[in-house]
Amino acid sequence: MKYQFTEKKDTRSGFGDGLTEIGRSNPEVVALCADLVGSLKMGNFIKENPSRFFQMGISEANMMGTAAGLATAGKIPFTGTFANFSTGRVYDQLRQSIAYSEKNVKVCASHAGLTLGEDGATHQILEDVGMIKMLPNFTIVVPCDYNQTKAATIAIADHEGPVYLRFGRPSWPIFTDPEEKFEIGKAQKMISGTDVTIMSYGHMVWKSIEAEAILQADDISVEVINMHTVKPLDVRAVLNAVKKTGCIVTVEEHNINGGLGESVARVLGQNEPCPQEFVAVNDSFGESGTPDQLLEKYGLSTNNIVLAAKRAISRK
Repeated sequence: MKYQFTEKKDTRSGFGDGLTEIGRSNPEVVALCADLVGSLKMGNFIKENPSRFFQMGISEANMMGTAAGLATAGKIPFTGTFANFSTGRVYDQLRQSIAYSEKNVKVCASHAGLTLGEDGATHQILEDVGMIKMLPNFTIVVPCDYNQTKAATIAIADHEGPVYLRFGRPSWPIFTDPEEKFEIGKAQKMISGTDVTIMSYGHMVWKSIEAEAILQADDISVEVINMHTVKPLDVRAVLNAVKKTGCIVTVEEHNINGGLGESVARVLGQNEPCPQEFVAVNDSFGESGTPDQLLEKYGLSTNNIVLAAKRAISRK
């Protein structure tokens, strides 16, 4: 394999450590949480900056409105709760108070997607990226491991405007460079190849790397791209990749409707039509289970990516 790992760690810990770091360097950063401090790993920030933390209780809509007000006053608010409660429960506040008003609020969402695991379908939001993608002025960032989540958290503090930062609960391989600077809006080429492009974000980047190793053993050259910024999409990276490989597989821990795959399909349709295969949840809710069990059942396993890549190549 092109990448190896020696440690696993949850991406939410990357958020917590990144928040602590920017709390030390930027006095305008404040944090709000809806009764999930432990789950969001916000404890160290609170310990170091007690006057810059607001415990909002189980009132997520109020938290978003308060964050918009703090942004109006010149602060840089980071809100923290589960992805389901960061989007579906508060969509009106996100639209009216944050997106429409272009408030500098960082909506930080843990426990996203199927890999949330045992909490089940009510908490495993699979439509959040699509919901936020449709809101003007929002940037969407979904980093792939602990190191990148920490770097992304630091980067969004310097970005002016609303941001949706999506990360997760399970321990996951750490495989990116801890010193690498995070660039919002610029796709990260993980592996170069010529036969097929695999484009993914979040936890599925590691699954894509695993798939590349299997395909390489079959003499298939795979380009793996980490599209960590879903919006604004790096259109140049999409077009450069498919001009070289001639086909693409989009992989995401999200519903097939409204996600990265559809954004890429629009770019291809407008500029460079070519075969595309989708690896995503097929228009359904999730259920309780371990992360690996759920990825297997809902068609997001490493083998599913391998098969999709072969289908894409066969259609060239």
